[in-house]
Amino acid sequence: MSKSLPESIQGVLFDLDGTLLDTAPDLYAALVAQCAEEGVSPSPYAPVRQVVSHGARAVLRCAFVDRDEPAIDALMPRYLEIYQRLMGEQTTAFDGIDNLLERIEAQGMPWGIVTNKAGFLTDDLLVRIGWGGRAYAVVSGDTLPVKKPDPAPVLLACEHAGIKPANAVFVGDDRRDIQAGVAAGLYTVAVSWGYLDGGDPHTWGADAVVDHPAQLAELLRLQTVTA
Repeated sequence: MSKSLPESIQGVLFDLDGTLLDTAPDLYAALVAQCAEEGVSPSPYAPVRQVVSHGARAVLRCAFVDRDEPAIDALMPRYLEIYQRLMGEQTTAFDGIDNLLERIEAQGMPWGIVTNKAGFLTDDLLVRIGWGGRAYAVVSGDTLPVKKPDPAPVLLACEHAGIKPANAVFVGDDRRDIQAGVAAGLYTVAVSWGYLDGGDPHTWGADAVVDHPAQLAELLRLQTVTA
């Protein structure tokens, strides 16, 4: 059963790729560049976009369908090198996210990021898009020995942000986000604007599902930011 929104919300944690930022165009551009180096036809964009939340290996498998796992692993360093070079060129915040974060900050509420993206990429990307230092907590895929859907990264982010899990909200676009948030004891929100891995967020067991950041702002009872 879904639980009620905390009466007093102390903070909000977000997944990164597919929730706050549309990173798929840069990840796809890196794949196209590597395919050109390897003499392989690139995958269409749509299937790549769908699996972005599952990381670089999932992206590579879209194009290098005949390669086994060791071969995919061998492609990873070069792919990440290309991606880091291109990272941020086409990445943008989803429509309404900038306003949502401004409203959270205007209310004096800390927000943080829990992502499975490697830390060196996460930190670099946040600086490139002008978000460096804004988040109270940033927990990446290699911050701990485990990653989502394990609850440990979510709990660590709560600790770093100084918020109690029972008074926090976790927002994501993948089933693993919801699993991690539920296991950590947070109120969970699935967003329908992300990559979703082809799934239906209404089936993930989230406490709420929203279709636009403005709906999330309303759910969180955030005040409108005036100029």
